[in-house]
Amino acid sequence: MNRREQSLAALVAAIWGVNFVVIDWGMGDVPPLVFLAVRFLAVIVPAVLLVPPPAVGWRTVAAVGTFMSLGQFGLLYVALDVGLPPGLAGLVLQAQVALTIAISAVALRERPTRAQAIGVLLGAVGLVVVGFGRGGHVALLGLLLCLGAALMWAIGNVVARTSGAGGAAGGLSMTVWSALVVPVPLLLLAVALDGPGTLSAAAAAFGWKAALSTLYTAGLASLVGYGIFNSLLARHPSSEVVPWILLVPPVAIGSAWLLLDEVPSPGELAGGVLLVAGVLVAQRGGRRVAREALSDRTRCTTAPSRPGSPVPPAPAAP
Repeated sequence: MNRREQSLAALVAAIWGVNFVVIDWGMGDVPPLVFLAVRFLAVIVPAVLLVPPPAVGWRTVAAVGTFMSLGQFGLLYVALDVGLPPGLAGLVLQAQVALTIAISAVALRERPTRAQAIGVLLGAVGLVVVGFGRGGHVALLGLLLCLGAALMWAIGNVVARTSGAGGAAGGLSMTVWSALVVPVPLLLLAVALDGPGTLSAAAAAFGWKAALSTLYTAGLASLVGYGIFNSLLARHPSSEVVPWILLVPPVAIGSAWLLLDEVPSPGELAGGVLLVAGVLVAQRGGRRVAREALSDRTRCTTAPSRPGSPVPPAPAAP
């Protein structure tokens, strides 16, 4: 990725890091599945009337929505509802980085470089350090639900990577149209679990905080964040894009510190430093591979041919 794309990836990590604090602040007494359904309704309307469908098959669009949106956030919001702390949720969810690279290596044969593997390993160590630094006991159910959310996100990443809908427009289209599969199943599940009265209870509890939280999560976290993220995945290998999301936990911890006065422990700060270092190492490896590929391509297209020998064909554009 070039510097502009790296800056966009860092922006997405910042938006998503603050997102956990915003969700926790705005959800209040609104049932989590209904709150999430409202978020994706806000993503769909009116964007689905303004943004053309992505240039991929509907099965791909439905798969991205099912895994990356419905599966990931459904499990995440329930995990928060059963007591998983928002900061720790932001940490555990980043297991999707290693899961994405592992699934990509098997399904797409995108083998990570040694530097990328070291960077992800360093980031994973940082996650463990942050987890120990938080201390306390965590409900096992919430932890398992959040790990399930990370797996859903990882599968969605790989599906988005194979969609071929590159560019900012393609990423935004995928984000908007894949959201169509989210609200109805969530509302039906909420009614099935909590009874028909859950919708009226949610409407009564939906105040100005919930409205502002929805504007942030739908506008910035979903439309802007996933629009950029999906477009980067469509143009670059997963192992080059996904490590940037390791920056989400330090941002989540920092935003909770500034906005909720939750002072991080020394272990959390040390783990955050390791996470940042892991991203930098992984990206350095990705840049080196890109430079070598560009150098090989230049040699192939500029090398003179010997008399009587065929001119080597130029490699296909990536």
